Amino acid sequence: MSRVDKEKSVNVQVLLRCRPFSDDELRSNAPQVVTCNDYQREVAVTQTIAGKQIDRVFTFDKVFGPTARQRDLYDQAIIPIVNEVLEGFNCTIFAYGQTGTGKTYTMEGECRRAKSGPEGQLPSDAGVIPRAVKQIFDTLERQNTEYSVKVTFLELYNEEITDLLAPEEISKVALEERQKKPLPLMEDGKGGVLVRGLEEEIVTNCSEIFSLLERGSAKRRTAETLLNKQSSRSHSLFSITIHIKEATPEGEELIKCGKLNLVDLAGSENICRSGAREGRAREAGEINKSLLTLGRVITALVEHLGHVPYRDSKLTRLLRDSLGGRTKTCIIATVSPSVHCLEETLSTLDYAHRAKSIKNRPEVNQKMMKSTLIKDLYGEIDRLKAEVYAAREKVGVYIPKDRYQMEENERKGMADQIEQMTASLETNQKQINDLQEKYDSELQHSADLSKKLEATEKCLDHTSNLLSTTKEDLKQAHYNLKEKEFIISEQKKAENALAHQACVLRSELEKSSRDNASLHSKIARGDKLSAANRSVVNSFQADLASKLDILSSTLTASIDQQNKHLKAVEDLCQSCVDSHDTATLEIKKKILASKSLYMSHMEAFQNIVLLHKANTNSTLEDVSSLSAASCCSLDQASSMC
Repeated sequence: MSRVDKEKSVNVQVLLRCRPFSDDELRSNAPQVVTCNDYQREVAVTQTIAGKQIDRVFTFDKVFGPTARQRDLYDQAIIPIVNEVLEGFNCTIFAYGQTGTGKTYTMEGECRRAKSGPEGQLPSDAGVIPRAVKQIFDTLERQNTEYSVKVTFLELYNEEITDLLAPEEISKVALEERQKKPLPLMEDGKGGVLVRGLEEEIVTNCSEIFSLLERGSAKRRTAETLLNKQSSRSHSLFSITIHIKEATPEGEELIKCGKLNLVDLAGSENICRSGAREGRAREAGEINKSLLTLGRVITALVEHLGHVPYRDSKLTRLLRDSLGGRTKTCIIATVSPSVHCLEETLSTLDYAHRAKSIKNRPEVNQKMMKSTLIKDLYGEIDRLKAEVYAAREKVGVYIPKDRYQMEENERKGMADQIEQMTASLETNQKQINDLQEKYDSELQHSADLSKKLEATEKCLDHTSNLLSTTKEDLKQAHYNLKEKEFIISEQKKAENALAHQACVLRSELEKSSRDNASLHSKIARGDKLSAANRSVVNSFQADLASKLDILSSTLTASIDQQNKHLKAVEDLCQSCVDSHDTATLEIKKKILASKSLYMSHMEAFQNIVLLHKANTNSTLEDVSSLSAASCCSLDQASSMC
């Protein structure tokens, strides 16, 4: 696939809808094994394997749980698809799942219009088909343009196609013949298929389509099984073709065509559990066979196999353009939450999850000129007239039955050859696409190399500029280096001059140091002299203090002795007072004389003490003056240092 095709391709959109529990399942209390997460678009299935509970999680484009309404599914997923049909695309919506999971309910629902409302509103349980029909007509009426709508409704039962919109009178008259010879499925020459003889009903409003839908649904083959009381035993395809007239700015009229295919598949079922017997079992076998072919087609498309078995079933031939073709496709997978349907639920989820990887290449239908469409319609009318005339007049070509069978066998052989050639062509196309991819990758690689070369050239230019800049910087650095060398030489000269001055200063400092040393020696001698003086003063003070102590003790002893003498005298006087008054007077005189002597001694002692104090003070003053002189000499020496 080329890069352009990859850009145009889109994945098939897959929706998952889980129905609620049925009344029988609620009465039997069936365990729930399916859990839906609408917001994360995930479905979890719980299963028990070897005694262990395992959850398998599947992710889809949209997930609708048991509580989701018909309107929710349609508004979120189907409205954009119908809008694309009105834009000129071919779109397909089909429901896929086990029988009894709500496929027909999802696609058709309640088709009858509600009686309330002037415009006949749809009931709440109306399905995808009636809602799509109403949206189409509402949109066309709002556009206020010319349009035409055609519908077809066919049934595929046991690999036979039946027209569900065939007129009632024809159906009753030729019922047996129709059953013997079903409608043929033919190639249209454009890669698609068409059903020859299929009735196309032109409709003008919703009511007509609803009537046709009810009429066709009533003809569908249904039967009661253990899984579904009204199980569809056939596949149905309801197609709506829309032609809308548009006018170009030049005034030319064009016809835009869009087609919506709405498919309700019969449900896959387990024959043993569904209770099918004899004819019903054969029906179930045909249903499962066509669905199995559909599964093989999905697998082949997902794994990009060379051969896709579209022709193995009429169902896959009808859906060929919807799976890997030019149609936008939406698959609605329906499952049951009950544990009784676990196997079929897992099978449906696996197929639906694989179908997400299918890529379609939607293309808008080419707009036709109105004159071309009219011409084609006239040609179709003429062809139909000729066929009617030939059938009525029996003037057509009639051949023997053996020859007809031989030609049919040859035609089938040619069809097989065409299929093989188609498969070979698809294989070759795949190889071409692979080569195209390789070519595109080589082109991309070449473009990447060109970009790398351009980037390298830019880097080289940048490096060259950087080199020239570096050379200029180097030249400037050499100049700066020479300048610094000159500065360094001048600094060396200045340093030599400073060294000479330092030597001179050093000699002067050494001389000053010697002077300081001599000064310090003088100060040391002064300190020694001061210390000697201090020792002399201290010894003198100690001697003086000892002498004063001795003198004080002597005086104290003398005073004590005098006091003793006085007391003795007083005692003697006291003893002699009474006898000798004269002696007393004499004694008093002697005492007075002794007192005067004592006072004179005391004055002399005080004079001696004062004299010693004066001598001591003068000595201290001499010492202080000597110390002051020493301090002055020390200060002068310090200032000189």
